[in-house]
Amino acid sequence: MPIKTTTIGAFPKPDYVPIKDWFKVTHAADSYTADVLQNWSDSPEHEPAFERATRAAVQTQIDCGIDIPTDGEQRRENYVHYQCRYMDGFDFDNLEHRVLRNGAYESDLPAIRGKIRAGAPVLPRDYKQAQSFSDRPVKLTLPGPMTIIGTVADCYYNDDARLAFDLADALNQEVLALADAGCIHIQVDEPLFARKPEDAAAFGYEALERVFHGVPDHVVRTAHMCCGYPEHIDQPDYPKADHNVYHQLVEALDGRIDALSIEDCHCHSDLSLFEKFRKTTAIVGFVDIAVSRIEAVDQIAERMREVLTILPPERLIAAPDCGLGYLTLEQTRTKLTNMCKAAAMV
Repeated sequence: MPIKTTTIGAFPKPDYVPIKDWFKVTHAADSYTADVLQNWSDSPEHEPAFERATRAAVQTQIDCGIDIPTDGEQRRENYVHYQCRYMDGFDFDNLEHRVLRNGAYESDLPAIRGKIRAGAPVLPRDYKQAQSFSDRPVKLTLPGPMTIIGTVADCYYNDDARLAFDLADALNQEVLALADAGCIHIQVDEPLFARKPEDAAAFGYEALERVFHGVPDHVVRTAHMCCGYPEHIDQPDYPKADHNVYHQLVEALDGRIDALSIEDCHCHSDLSLFEKFRKTTAIVGFVDIAVSRIEAVDQIAERMREVLTILPPERLIAAPDCGLGYLTLEQTRTKLTNMCKAAAMV
């Protein structure tokens, strides 16, 4: 059997989607505030456009050969802030100015001004719609506690561990609702683990386990940890977390979750990393989401074969490095198709 294939979450949005995508704006604070945060709407009048875009994203993935597609996050203006809108404790009206990622960019961010509590679950709706367009199981994604903390302004807790656990408990309600709705692939995105491995060890791993607490055994508990996005496509030498931290993260999380998604195409890890995947399935990035250059099928297959010298095929899943929002639809189609052809070859 060929190795399975999946995507990570975000997919290019068509122009008719009635919200602005953070991938498509500059990182200037005023642009993000006006074009993304304040432009977002979940009004019922937009439902036909969201449904159309979700159907197209799912079908494109299936046409490319993806075994485990996502909903393409077509309703999300930002993969973190979308989820926060449905929790109690967040203020999206009075934003706070913050400098982020060690000065890499700055933005006006939603603020935490009260205790975080779960609101009405929203992802079961997104899952059911996407699954209705697919003949294979659809994966749903949500941001993890540490990544939320790194993308909002905390004006209430002043204690990251306590905040992480409250966020985890709220996210757990969303995850359990997703499982009840029939979703068997649930992915928590925690790129902040790679940027702040000390915090991950101090409270992040426990918070991640709390997000998945009580999930039925048949649900595949997945976490995704990339090393960071550029400000735009084809940006050379953009700041990224040190990918060598994967050795620490895999060692800590092996066996505590079912699958761990890491990037590998942008910067190959030493093959010794894959020896640390003793129990957990490795979801490995074989195409780059930050460059427009198209990876050849033979090039992708060669790297797959290298990884397969360490891992058995049933514990390897091929994926892009991260979300596909910076790419055009044609670039996305070609990269995913080549990746799926390579997976079939090996």
